[in-house]
Amino acid sequence: MPIEVNEIIEQQMKGLTELVGNMKRSRVAAARRAASESAARIKSLNSRVRQLARSGVRLTYISNGAVQELIELQADIVNSALTEAAEQIQRMAYTESVRDLASMQADVLQSARKRIVEDIARAVSILKTAAGDMRKATTSATATPAAVAKKKRKVARRKTKVAAKTKAKGAPRAKRGARRRAKTKSRA
Repeated sequence: MPIEVNEIIEQQMKGLTELVGNMKRSRVAAARRAASESAARIKSLNSRVRQLARSGVRLTYISNGAVQELIELQADIVNSALTEAAEQIQRMAYTESVRDLASMQADVLQSARKRIVEDIARAVSILKTAAGDMRKATTSATATPAAVAKKKRKVARRKTKVAAKTKAKGAPRAKRGARRRAKTKSRA
């Protein structure tokens, strides 16, 4: 009997050592698998990081261009204001009456108003262009393939709807009275 118990214990020990060995190997295999998956995820981030860096460079380029254009606009505004002021002072020197001076002042105010409106329009145009360029740069950087495909489907649906509407508009429509008569006939 003691021999049989020893054999059972030895078998149990062998089984347990095999089980421990298998657990160690499976842990190592699981750790290797996790490490390789992590490496793959990190490698996939490289392209994303490059894309974001490029869009950051594009945004910097766009903002610098917009600021440069705004500074040039400001220089033009100051230059034209100084030029007009000098011309006005020169004309004042040659005026002969207060009436001429008042007339000249009205002309100056009108031209100043016109210049201000043009300058504001130019500034808004610069800012709109920069905003559109920035929007394009950021959407191309953040767009995923799924989002791009979704947007294409949306555009295709919109085109289909527009085509259907134009087709429906092109078809001759019944006049109001004819539609009413058709409704009353169908009810009767």
